[in-house]
Amino acid sequence: MATLVWTRHKLEIGALAVLLLCVVVGCEVEKRNQLAAPELSPQPPPTDPTKATPPPIVIAFERTADWDLPQSIPEPEVELPVAEIVAVAPDLASMQVVPVLVDTTADTASEINQALADADHGDDEITAESEVPSGSIQFLDTTVRPGELVQTTWTAGEALHGAQIPTPVLVAHGINPGPTLCVTAAVHGDELNGIEAVRRLMYALNPGKLTGTVVGVPIVNLQGFQRHSRYLSDRRDLNRFFPGNPRGSSAARMAFSFFNDVIRHCDGLVDLHTGSFHRTNLPQLRADLQDADVLALTKGFGSTVILHSSGGEGTLRRAAVNAGIPAVTLEAGEPLRLQNDAVEHTVKALFTLLDTMNMYDKRSLWGNPEPTYYSSVWIRADQGGILLSSVKLGRKVKRGDALGTVTDPISNEQVTISAPYAGRVIGMALNQFVMPGFATFHIATEAEIEEMPDSENFHNDGLDVAISESLGTDESE
Repeated sequence: MATLVWTRHKLEIGALAVLLLCVVVGCEVEKRNQLAAPELSPQPPPTDPTKATPPPIVIAFERTADWDLPQSIPEPEVELPVAEIVAVAPDLASMQVVPVLVDTTADTASEINQALADADHGDDEITAESEVPSGSIQFLDTTVRPGELVQTTWTAGEALHGAQIPTPVLVAHGINPGPTLCVTAAVHGDELNGIEAVRRLMYALNPGKLTGTVVGVPIVNLQGFQRHSRYLSDRRDLNRFFPGNPRGSSAARMAFSFFNDVIRHCDGLVDLHTGSFHRTNLPQLRADLQDADVLALTKGFGSTVILHSSGGEGTLRRAAVNAGIPAVTLEAGEPLRLQNDAVEHTVKALFTLLDTMNMYDKRSLWGNPEPTYYSSVWIRADQGGILLSSVKLGRKVKRGDALGTVTDPISNEQVTISAPYAGRVIGMALNQFVMPGFATFHIATEAEIEEMPDSENFHNDGLDVAISESLGTDESE
């Protein structure tokens, strides 16, 4: 009996051990199956076969240098239902990476694109006015903000190979509204002093202290400048074709483009020039003193000689005045050279003008005021030979004073050039070989026009008259 009980007890213990072993083995197998089983992805919702599948949206952005830096995509602050990040767009204002969220429940490509637009711009409607900051101006398709100096371009036309000819234009826009003053140079391509004067003026200005706008065009005639020539490529004088003609010659078309794209946006114009054909000019203003607005403009140039002149037909100055824009020509120095004295006088005069117009606070100290001259005449050589001057630029002369001599290099015969009346030497030819009829000395007088004697050499317009080598006619400015 005892043996039977003991045997039953051992069987129960063995069965319990086997059961416990089965449980342990089953748990281990289940655990391994779970680790080995692939992760199941959620099944996409059933699609409606009646609706077309929208095409994939491809978004491309222009690559910039800032995108080379490693950047992280921040998590969206608000978790949208059924939404995912499909693109990363740059915030052009701060160049920070901004996530763009798109509702994937949109049925069509147009709805997704609209969602992108809403995410990028919000609820604000974009208008043309919102693209231009307040107080900014649009000049030659370039936006200039208050307190900025920018470089833009005016297209002068086409070269022989059909490429456009971009001409640099500098625009300084002040923080306070005011007039627009334009300063142009190198309408004749060989006149270098004006180019340097415009550069010094524009880069010495602090737009943050400027009222209004200053526009500087250092080189109007880029074709002539590149060829070291007064003229355009076709030997035409650009300063004889303003205000231009859109259906005329290449010079007339260029003049029309410049006059309408630049000059008509000015409230005042200063056109910088030098002497021509180996001649030099005392710093002087050429202005139509019978025009009240032009007369008022001449008051702002400090101690600078003023010569009354209505301006030749086709000149930029005369065309501007005819269009209601007060304009003067500021002559200083000679062509094909950079003369520091002439440039310094020009820049000083321009800053004095800006101060007088209440556009820029920069006062300058000047010496005694210069007189205003109402008439002038170029004195010409009666024979050819070697011209040697006896007077300096700016000197006052009396009637009969010797101005220089012309000596025949073969016969050694010498002729003296004398002043026909009292006045001041405001322009003169450099020492050189001259032909008969060459304009040698430019004498200005304070006498009224009707008081001057008649003479075939007398020019009431007071222009810098020279002999054109190509046409044989008088030229000026």
